[in-house]
Amino acid sequence: MEIGFIGLGNMGAPMARRLLDAGHQLLVYDTRPAAVEEFVALGAQAANSPKEIADRVETVMTSLPSLAAASAVATGADGIIDGHRVRRLIDLSTVGAQTAADIDARLAERGIARIDCPVSGGVGGARRGTLALMVSGPAAEVDGARPVLDVLGTVFFIGERPGSAQTMKLANNLLAATTLAATSEAVVMGVKAGLDPAVMIEVFNAGSGATHASRDKFPRAVLPRTFDFGFATGLMVKDVRLCLAEAASMGLSMDIAEAVGRVWEVALTETGPDSDFTAVVKPIEAAAGVTVGARARDRDDATTRAGQS
Repeated sequence: MEIGFIGLGNMGAPMARRLLDAGHQLLVYDTRPAAVEEFVALGAQAANSPKEIADRVETVMTSLPSLAAASAVATGADGIIDGHRVRRLIDLSTVGAQTAADIDARLAERGIARIDCPVSGGVGGARRGTLALMVSGPAAEVDGARPVLDVLGTVFFIGERPGSAQTMKLANNLLAATTLAATSEAVVMGVKAGLDPAVMIEVFNAGSGATHASRDKFPRAVLPRTFDFGFATGLMVKDVRLCLAEAASMGLSMDIAEAVGRVWEVALTETGPDSDFTAVVKPIEAAAGVTVGARARDRDDATTRAGQS
């Protein structure tokens, strides 16, 4: 299939690469020329604007980092909305239900169907094709897009109402934000009390405290102090803010979510929007005066080896 792909960032690039590897023909656009050149070298064709892509292909996919970028690419000047050939937009971005519905309505005026398809699973899932794709939109359009979506991961059809997949994604990311922040606080408390953080993680994972944060994020990015899991703090804060705003629009009280939001706002201020989101532990460490690091027995082994040399 001919596919236009816009947004070759941390998530977009590995998804676009999987589509290429699956034999799809890609026409790509990104504001960074180097990102486009990398895909041209792999066999993709380059476009100079979202409109050019929408003039040349029927199916356009976008993976964009902000509400403003998603809106501008879809409905702004020189955007997808002005394309002459495009029939459907598959939006992989997380923009919230209201923005999704607004874009959907604008595109529908031009006869362009929009498939809402925010994803979860991180950069690793994008590379492996194991993402969870939360999809909403016209059922017939979703069925027609299955050969493309199945390359990226598992499709979960949420419903036809515009924006419903966004609500699902925000609920998912609220849980991800909560478990990472809560695990950080729990481990820092243990380290302050003299416990080995790696042993703590092992116990969590063998018991009822296990979460994705303890199973994956802490072993891979926090204990080794690499902080390179592949998702930015700024993006997580954006998603938590969107979730709180959507809850407020429904008149809901979200006491736990609001507390989690405050933790992430501190992380954003102290570590910056481009930091890896596993760095949320750093302000918590700083307040406690401790550092979460490698397991004590590994340090002991290193000391023993040094004494023997």
